[in-house]
Amino acid sequence: MGETILKGIPAAPGITIGKAYLIDSEDFAVTKRRITDQDLPDEINRFQDALISTRNEILKIKEKISKDMGVEHGEIFSAHLLVLEDTMLIEEVILKMKKEKVCVEYVFLDVLKKYIKTFSKMDDEYLKERISDINDVGKRILRNLVGAKQISLAELKEKVVIIAYDLSPSDTAIMHKKNVIGFATDIGGRTSHTAIMAKSLEIPAVVGLEKITTLVRNGDMLVIDGNRGLIITEPQKSTLEKYISEKKKLEELEKELSTLKNLPCETLDGHRIELSANIELPEEVSSVIKHGADGIGLYRSEFFYINRADLPSEDEQFKAYKEVAKKMGSKPVIIRTLDIGGDKFLSHLEIPREMNPFMGWRAIRFCLARPNIFKVQLRAILRASAFGKLKIMYPMISGIEELRQANSILSDVKKQLKKDRVPFDKEIEVGAMIEIPSAAITSDILAKEADFFSIGTNDLIQYALAVDRVNEKIAYLYEPAHPAVLRLIKKVIDNGHKEGIWVGMCGEMAGDPSLTLILLGLGLDEFSTSPISLPEIKKIIRAFKLETAKKTADKALTLSTGKEIQEFAQSTLKEVLPELVLGGG
Repeated sequence: MGETILKGIPAAPGITIGKAYLIDSEDFAVTKRRITDQDLPDEINRFQDALISTRNEILKIKEKISKDMGVEHGEIFSAHLLVLEDTMLIEEVILKMKKEKVCVEYVFLDVLKKYIKTFSKMDDEYLKERISDINDVGKRILRNLVGAKQISLAELKEKVVIIAYDLSPSDTAIMHKKNVIGFATDIGGRTSHTAIMAKSLEIPAVVGLEKITTLVRNGDMLVIDGNRGLIITEPQKSTLEKYISEKKKLEELEKELSTLKNLPCETLDGHRIELSANIELPEEVSSVIKHGADGIGLYRSEFFYINRADLPSEDEQFKAYKEVAKKMGSKPVIIRTLDIGGDKFLSHLEIPREMNPFMGWRAIRFCLARPNIFKVQLRAILRASAFGKLKIMYPMISGIEELRQANSILSDVKKQLKKDRVPFDKEIEVGAMIEIPSAAITSDILAKEADFFSIGTNDLIQYALAVDRVNEKIAYLYEPAHPAVLRLIKKVIDNGHKEGIWVGMCGEMAGDPSLTLILLGLGLDEFSTSPISLPEIKKIIRAFKLETAKKTADKALTLSTGKEIQEFAQSTLKEVLPELVLGGG
């Protein structure tokens, strides 16, 4: 076939080179077998036994993952258990079997395909990604019905790159890092559980490749470029040499960057910058500490709420927030209040399907409409604030009214805790995420009543440029360096500083090395990004004077297009740190 380059979605950074190990999604056969009325009780019993066996398997996996990786990772499998308890699905299988007089495994596969087809047609990105949960449980039930042995990734004897249509969370969780050196899948997105776990395990991964399973055979040589979202099959000698060299450079750079861990994040002329990390789960704190963060600039709390049948209790949230606060000690931890909706969907909270979920009933809008849920989370955060340096941040604030409403609810919660004599940090800082253009434009008003700002660039860019960030057809229009975006960022920073509050950034843009110098020059006080990106950002900040950064930002603001700004930023960085600009990206 020769060298082929496939473009997908970068799920976990890094470069890996190795042989393909293809996991066949149809690794067992299901044949159509006619049955009689007399066979029905036996078939129903077989179905019930398969459901029980599958439930026991999933409970064991859940227990193992909770022990090895933490309770939150284990909670992912609660969604699998819910599929097993879906009475509509079970009844449909039994009725169809009675009506069509066909064996249970054939009928079950037919019903399963119908469910998957229905979910795949939905516009909601989060619901689409839940197909893997249904698929994983369905395959387990089928294996138990036909007696097929499952191939376990834990049993791999050599280092391989896993290729699959999809990887279930259970597949990803049992990967032995020493033997699974990377993976690529046909489907999936940045927010899938598989992608989240890949980042936690620090395994380079690319997802959403559409047809990788049809183009790759077992044993094929592959290059996985998790930084750019590329897979190169059967690479030419020159390509292989290029990536071997780049991988070596990255490893050398990683070693060099690790030496910066305990050094301050400051410019050559002594201007100090806060370097923080974004996390989703308490288990990621070890990676935050390992990569030398000054704190946690974004703790996404919605992962407590997804893939479960009930709401998380106050105590459950309190324990997790307390654990992170204690581990971080005197370093700040900013907890973003529930940011559900958009591409994160919760059926049990009865959030309606919407034509445009990114601009719908979500985040702070949902919390203000459901204060009973909001207050439980605020109580948990406040209680945990007695054990460390916690801060609260509201997502998707569009104007001063929402900030005041949220603070009013927070004030009520504080009064009740005080009355109950529950200790909490009375001076806890409360900030607003600036991710809607209306908030950026009125940031002078918001700055008078917020303790800090954190710019959420992922949404700010999509709203400012009218670009749906999950729509592949217009992905080329999603430009972080667009002049409009930079002007909005400058406005927010300037307005924040006028009122004496600090301004951070927790969107993906904060982790883009090519834009670090411009953001520094615009006056950004805090960069918050994935732990793995922190050393590189620190190296850039330590290599320049603040004066140089300001001149770079001033020049960037005079340029007309995002492309011109990006190229100018790259060339400025390359002059001082050529080793950080690895071409092609």
